[in-house]
Amino acid sequence: MKLKHSELKTFLDEKVALYNNPKFIESDPIQIPHLFKTKEDIEISAFLTATIAWGNRKSIIKNSTRIMELLDHSPYEFIVNHNDEDLESLRGFVHRTFNGDDLVQFIKSLKHIYVNYNGLETVFSTYAETNSLQQSIHKFKSHFFEIPHLQRTEKHVSDPFKNSAAKRINMFLRWMVRQDNAGVDFGIWKSLSPTQLSCPLDVHSGNVARKLGLLKRKQNDAKALAELDQNLKTLDPSDPVKYDFALFGLGVFEGF
Repeated sequence: MKLKHSELKTFLDEKVALYNNPKFIESDPIQIPHLFKTKEDIEISAFLTATIAWGNRKSIIKNSTRIMELLDHSPYEFIVNHNDEDLESLRGFVHRTFNGDDLVQFIKSLKHIYVNYNGLETVFSTYAETNSLQQSIHKFKSHFFEIPHLQRTEKHVSDPFKNSAAKRINMFLRWMVRQDNAGVDFGIWKSLSPTQLSCPLDVHSGNVARKLGLLKRKQNDAKALAELDQNLKTLDPSDPVKYDFALFGLGVFEGF
C-alpha cells in the first residue's frame, strides 16, 4: 500500500481516532491499571501487567488480575511492606515462562526501586535523553537487578542496548507518559514528554508498518524501532506513539 505522506497521515489519524477511545480498554491489558486511583498503584500494576503482556490477550488480562489479587489489590502497599511469609503465596503463579519465582523477584526489585530510588518515574526520568527513553530502560534494568536476584528473571526485562525492541516496557512507558485526552493512556509521569516515547513494536505493528512503508527492516529489533520512531515523528513530532493505536488496531482488529 503506497500512500503519499499527507494521505498516510490522514489515514492513520483516522485510525487513531477510531481506536484511541475508552472502548479500547475493554479488551486490552491497560484495563488493569485503570482499576486503581493512586499514582503508585497505577504505575506498579501497569508495570507488572506490561511485563506479562505477551501471548493471548485474554490470558494476559486473567493472569494480571490474578497478580493484583495476590498483592491484596494494594500493589504499592504490598511492595513496600511485605515480609518473607507474604512472598510465599506468590510462588504458585505462572504466565507462560514468567513464574512465581520471577514474580517474587520483581516484588523485591520494585521495593528496592521505591525505597532507594524514589520510585519508577524517578529512575526513568533521571536517565532520559531529549528524544529517547531507551537509555532509561537500559539503566532501569541495571538498577532493578543490582540486588541479589535469580539469573533467569533477567530475561523478563528487555534491554535496548542488546538490540531488543523492548515492546512491553515501551508500552508501559506509553501508558504512563502519553497525555491522552481520550482516557486510555494515563499521562501521570509529568517529568517526561510524549516526544521521548518509542512505539511498542511487535509482530502486528511491525507487519502493518512494513505494509504502509513506515518500516523497511525485516527484524523487530532496536534498529527497526529507531527507524519506525523516526518515521512516526514525521507524522506527528509531538505525539508519535499515538500511532501505536492505529498500527495495532489495523493488525489485530482489521487483519490489515
